[in-house]
Amino acid sequence: MTSLNVEMLAADATEPITSAGNAQLGIAVLAGIAVIVLLITRFKLHAFLALTIGSLALGAFAGAPLDAAIASFTKGLGSTVAGVGVLIALGAILGKLLADSGGADQIVDTILARAGGRAMPWAMVLIASVIGLPLFFEVGIVLLIPVVLMVAKRGDYSLMRIGVPALAGLSVMHGLIPPHPGPLVAIDAIGANLGVTLALGIVVAIPTVIIAGPLFSRYAARWVDVPVPERMIPQRVSDDLERRPGFGATVATVLLPVVLMLVKALVDIVVDDPENRVQRVTDVIGSPLIALLAAVLVGLFTLGRAAGFGKERISSTVETSLAPIAGVLLIVGAGGGFKQTLIDVGVGGMILDFSEDWAIPALLLAWLIAVAIRLATGSATVATISAAGLVAPLAADMSTSHAALLVLAIGAGSLFFSHVNDAGFWLVKEYFGMSVGQTVKTWSVMETIISVVGIVFVLLLSLVL
Repeated sequence: MTSLNVEMLAADATEPITSAGNAQLGIAVLAGIAVIVLLITRFKLHAFLALTIGSLALGAFAGAPLDAAIASFTKGLGSTVAGVGVLIALGAILGKLLADSGGADQIVDTILARAGGRAMPWAMVLIASVIGLPLFFEVGIVLLIPVVLMVAKRGDYSLMRIGVPALAGLSVMHGLIPPHPGPLVAIDAIGANLGVTLALGIVVAIPTVIIAGPLFSRYAARWVDVPVPERMIPQRVSDDLERRPGFGATVATVLLPVVLMLVKALVDIVVDDPENRVQRVTDVIGSPLIALLAAVLVGLFTLGRAAGFGKERISSTVETSLAPIAGVLLIVGAGGGFKQTLIDVGVGGMILDFSEDWAIPALLLAWLIAVAIRLATGSATVATISAAGLVAPLAADMSTSHAALLVLAIGAGSLFFSHVNDAGFWLVKEYFGMSVGQTVKTWSVMETIISVVGIVFVLLLSLVL
């Protein structure tokens, strides 16, 4: 097979690069995922390398020519990074500005000054949800956990009563709300409308975070009672700053991209005329790239300059924000390569056949696939990307709202029962000073509640819309 033919076949997702039957394809998918799981869990290989090797293994098990499998993987990697790479970078810059300028501390301190007693768990959910919008989950944990520990220590609160709501807020944002990498990649793979997905994601996220956060934390505090590990309380960033941004300006900057994207979605629904000048303007300013870029540019002044940063300090902040996301970009890109390989070997058609034979609703099927991959790999992002690739053909005849719900079903499934193969599990365990069993009773159960409640609300919305 010539390289030209390989590229043509790989470029057409509807034409499989192998004539394997459903049985062979099913075995190939399981074998490819098993290779990824084994490399990540047993051999501790980086997820980027594991996904790359797993993609080639998938092609080989499916009987595809090696050059065709390579072409599919590289095409998927390139298109995924092209679709979400800049957005991830802009989100990282905004998050770093928020942290280094003391803007995050300002949000925290302002809300905590107005909350106390029974309102404190609700305040922690609000803080985590607002701060978690532009931040990666791990960054959000590092930023918020010191605050959680200080609040629990100074206010003599149960650590679980304060900590679980904060973790729930971060986790829900990570799994369901763009511009986080997982939802963005799923939106790109499925061809869903970002604004509609964001709007419906917020509708699903609010009751989900309430149930998994403040409500569940009551039981978590009874099951696990651990003292605040004082060794984990570091000095806050803003303690070294002479001044920091105002509360209103900080919140406005964080919410700016969300507002712009929601305005675009609203105008698209109300006007519904591509030639209309207002819709053309909102389509531009509400696109993820422009919305996030606008927030970053505004943040340079409302966060950076407001904290007294000069040009050199702002430049340094932007530069240091990009280095840590290299690994994230590579994992997301390799996940896109794995997704494209799944599509090109014909797995999408197999999934369509199975869904027709089993009569399982597409949303529930997407959730179950994401759950299985999440349990196996421990990565919410890998689960989201892989599941999106598998169920993308199901979205072909879906309405705009149901395609968005398909993204949310995958996102909910990707959060199911975090356990020992998830880096987030160990991060939470160490920060809160818990045993493995205590972490399972609190963090793992909370993640499962988010996943189950999320899919329930997604299915309920599908009946209404």
